[in-house]
Amino acid sequence: MNEFQSDGIYRDQTAELYDTFSTGLVGDVEFYVEEAKRAGSPVLELGCGTGRILIPIAEAGVEIVGLDAAASMLSIASNKVSRLPEEIQTRIQLVVGDMRAFDLGRKFSLILIPYRAFLHLLTVEDQKQALGVIRDHLMEGGQLVFNVFDPRLETLAAHSGPFGSAVKKLMEFTDPSTHHRTIIWDSRQYDCERQVLVEDRIIEKIDEGGTVISRNYATLTLRYNSRFEMQHLLNLCGFEIEALYGDFHRGAFRYGGEQVWIARPSGHIPG
Repeated sequence: MNEFQSDGIYRDQTAELYDTFSTGLVGDVEFYVEEAKRAGSPVLELGCGTGRILIPIAEAGVEIVGLDAAASMLSIASNKVSRLPEEIQTRIQLVVGDMRAFDLGRKFSLILIPYRAFLHLLTVEDQKQALGVIRDHLMEGGQLVFNVFDPRLETLAAHSGPFGSAVKKLMEFTDPSTHHRTIIWDSRQYDCERQVLVEDRIIEKIDEGGTVISRNYATLTLRYNSRFEMQHLLNLCGFEIEALYGDFHRGAFRYGGEQVWIARPSGHIPG
């Protein structure tokens, strides 16, 4: 089994800045908290990162386990949890693990994979393995809720081929810990044959005189799925679809937007 690639990008400086440059999608926190409250304890979040979704769910009174392959991200989450009231801390458990191969020895009413974390699974076999383990960890009647982006053909065409996209400024902000001006540069390459997006990032910190004092490189690789491919994959792995939304306000699915899936194990056990 290959190393779960999210453990490679979310280290050190990238993890430290994650909460600053990865603020989520409009309405996603509220959506996942609502789903968790409806399902009740216990809930499992896969790819929980620094706790952006996990902590609000615990604050809403739900017991939650957060699993992530990147120890650096969980370290940040753990530090946040340690500053919460003790009553909320008791509802949270953090686990280092691979969503393709974990065994927590218990079942959950709800399993979440927010903020497109499912796309870190880079092969169909990886995706099937993860869905099988997820199915095994769901209670009878339990649900899987997750979101991924819906690929646009126009975007794929514009950023595929031998050169991909030019390096562009993705964002600029002040590092909250050092107060240095920080710029993230971004270049994207779509491999349409493998359905893989490779996103190269350069993170620069700049002093008051305009001198670059540090430069770090990170590569994010994701495998994207079309709407009907994802539907087929879920059915193949023993899930039935309860809902597909196009946003976190439960709007209709729209091509090129977001795929927000709600599924539960079907009576069919995959062979």
